[in-house]
Amino acid sequence: MKKIWVLDDDQSIRWVFEKTLSKANLPCQCFSNTNEAINQFNHEAPSVIVSDIRMPGESGIEFLTKVKEKFPHIPIIIMTAYSDLDTAVSAFQKGAFEYIAKPFDIDKVLEIINQALEQTKNIEKKQSEQDNKLPEIIGQAQSMQEVFRAIGRLSQSNATVLLNGESGSGKELVANAIHKNSNRKDFPFIAINTAAIPKELLEAELFGHEKGSFTGAQNLRKGRFEQSNRGTLFLDEIGDMPMELQTRLLRVLSDGHFYRIGGQDSINVDVRVIAATHQDLEELVKNGEFREDLFHRLNVIRITVPPLRNRIEDIPTLSKYFLFKSAQQLKVKPKILSEEVLKYFNNLQWRGNVRQLENVCHWLTVMSPGNQISVGDLPSELKDEPINSNNNSANWQDNLGRDVSRKLLDGQLELHKLYIDQIEKILIEKTLEFTKYRKIDAANLLGIGRNTVARKIKELKISKGSS
Repeated sequence: MKKIWVLDDDQSIRWVFEKTLSKANLPCQCFSNTNEAINQFNHEAPSVIVSDIRMPGESGIEFLTKVKEKFPHIPIIIMTAYSDLDTAVSAFQKGAFEYIAKPFDIDKVLEIINQALEQTKNIEKKQSEQDNKLPEIIGQAQSMQEVFRAIGRLSQSNATVLLNGESGSGKELVANAIHKNSNRKDFPFIAINTAAIPKELLEAELFGHEKGSFTGAQNLRKGRFEQSNRGTLFLDEIGDMPMELQTRLLRVLSDGHFYRIGGQDSINVDVRVIAATHQDLEELVKNGEFREDLFHRLNVIRITVPPLRNRIEDIPTLSKYFLFKSAQQLKVKPKILSEEVLKYFNNLQWRGNVRQLENVCHWLTVMSPGNQISVGDLPSELKDEPINSNNNSANWQDNLGRDVSRKLLDGQLELHKLYIDQIEKILIEKTLEFTKYRKIDAANLLGIGRNTVARKIKELKISKGSS
């Protein structure tokens, strides 16, 4: 529990509060002036503050104003021996929880402190509820709305689901959302990456083993299917599952029965399987690398999770969310992306998809020196990120801006001269082509003098047919 702070320059008042709050099992810390309390904010924040008005240095009202600006939810109880209407009104206008006059009944003050504590608990509870309501999957793009609709339709179903999508696109989040919105939500959701576990261990991981069934099997172990009974088992990268295990998986999907390794008794489970892959399973079936009957068992309901480059309208919201999430983890102020950075992000390919964007946001939270993120703050590997060819909204100005951003990241100097020279050269070359190299006609079309055209031809090394 956070401490209750008491601010008063009267040592006897502080002593009374220390004894009373200690007796009530409420942690307390006392200060003789506001400066001590303000310095303590660098280390912790209290649950409730009880502050005198008149103290050496800054007044209690000034302290109240400062605290409310940064910590509006902390209840502050103001007390004074010099009670008057103006002071009371001022205290309440500035956000005081309560205003009490000295001398006071300490039991009555304790009652007010408990009321303030209750308010703090309610605010923290509401904040926690709001945090829990933060969407696990963010997306306003039409392709993501289709995913949300599919999750909604599956809420009353126990059908097997196959998720297709590139690595990092959020397939496990979709699987988790399906589970949490189903009638299995009160039972386990277990995820396993079939490509990350060695072939010889994957069977035991999925189906478990009996004691002594092989060297090292010193105890009975339940596999993932048993552990997720009545819940959901998420099998990621199902396309990499060995063929012999595909046969065993097919049996479980068919009737819910399987044997532990070394077991004699059939085990029955009720598990919803959600499988995911970034591969083309139909192509694997055609090449004999994946069982066709298992494919049809898995492919009851198929959901395609779109890559980030196909939902660029979600990048600003996702970036803000990931920056906020990283800031919470590191207990720092969230960073803010400039419009220039957001435009730059929109034109990237994002080969690592949402996971890559999350990693970049975390890197920026840790490594960026300022609160406002500019293109120069971005990690160097983003310079090599391919251009998003699906972004049809990009015009020549956007493309120019993207090119400028890349050169800035490369540390290019004298950009103004570089781009002005390039633009002038293109303008004059194309106009000369149009006028069959008649300089006076080109000058008239460009709106500049003939001598200027002649000078630029020489300076920019423009020759007939050079374009």
